[in-house]
Amino acid sequence: MTHQQPVRRASAVAEPTAGDDEAAPRATTTPDQAPAGPDRIPAGPDQASAGPDRVSAGPDRVSAGPDQASAGPDRGTLRLALVVGGLVLAVLLGFGLGRMNTTGAASGSPSLAAEHTDPPGVGPHNHGSAVGADPGGAIEPGGLAVSAAGFTLAPLTNEFAANRPGQLRFQVRDAQRRSVTRFAIVHDKPMHLIVVRRDLTGYQHLHPTMAADGTWSVPLTLARPGVWRAYADFTVVADDGTQTAVTLGTDLVVPGDYQPVALPAPATSTTVGGFTVAYQGTPQAGTTVPLTFRVDGPAGAAPLERYLGAYGHLVALREGDLGYLHVHPEPELVDGQIKFWLTVPGPGRYRLYLDFQVDQKVQTANFTQTIP
Repeated sequence: MTHQQPVRRASAVAEPTAGDDEAAPRATTTPDQAPAGPDRIPAGPDQASAGPDRVSAGPDRVSAGPDQASAGPDRGTLRLALVVGGLVLAVLLGFGLGRMNTTGAASGSPSLAAEHTDPPGVGPHNHGSAVGADPGGAIEPGGLAVSAAGFTLAPLTNEFAANRPGQLRFQVRDAQRRSVTRFAIVHDKPMHLIVVRRDLTGYQHLHPTMAADGTWSVPLTLARPGVWRAYADFTVVADDGTQTAVTLGTDLVVPGDYQPVALPAPATSTTVGGFTVAYQGTPQAGTTVPLTFRVDGPAGAAPLERYLGAYGHLVALREGDLGYLHVHPEPELVDGQIKFWLTVPGPGRYRLYLDFQVDQKVQTANFTQTIP
């Protein structure tokens, strides 16, 4: 539909100068000049002279006299102190920047980023998993794992009573187990949640809301007993503004007697809500092909409305492992029809779910497709 910006560490290297490589001549004293202790005051003015056996009193050297030697630390000590101080400051700054990372949980309002934008030239496309395409170009389906691309789907509730209203709550956590709060708005929403029973019945397309701590919640009713699959389809925004589309999946359980329903036979048309929906096109494994959907009402072509920023949304689920593909259409109708470009990852039976809107009401048309 992931990127963490590494914290840059400052480094300091102490490099010797020409003066450091030269051995400083040592001061010599006569018996009369030898101090009795560290507080001994020179006996006469001739002791302050800079003779050949004396150390020069220039800015880079410390005078040999006892008073002058105690005036402050030598240059090497100062340089070492500066280097150590710089390293300590760099560590503290790095720690501070890490604490300011807005991908973790934070107080205040949720941090939802601006609209998701695909790279220039990208047309209709699949949103599969974050790991991307295989070398042959086919999109790997998403939702097969609870963790991918450094992010983990963490459900806070996963058991529901059959046909009773419940509440699904979950978080998306990063590699440091922090709750993520920065998401791009994709098709009008920062989070698309798809729920379906493992026999591919009971499809729902939901949009949870996020609390300030990154906890998502949505009312959910699961009609029949069995194991259900929930797909969180979202795009994370990194600190540097880059975006990563991720789809993670987890199972939900409804205790009771599970009676699976067989998939309907493949067909290219169906009826829903008084509309006839038909498609043209033949999906092929590993190849991108167009699928064009036409929606007709009693008086002909239905007046389709934009729903979530598009004239239609197509989700494909693969029987068996329930691999997930979310397909984006052309931005405008083509000859009054909704046109998608679909790439399926491999052979098998797929269930297609087309969401469309007419008269402010969303309808979902279901199809079975067999890919040889």
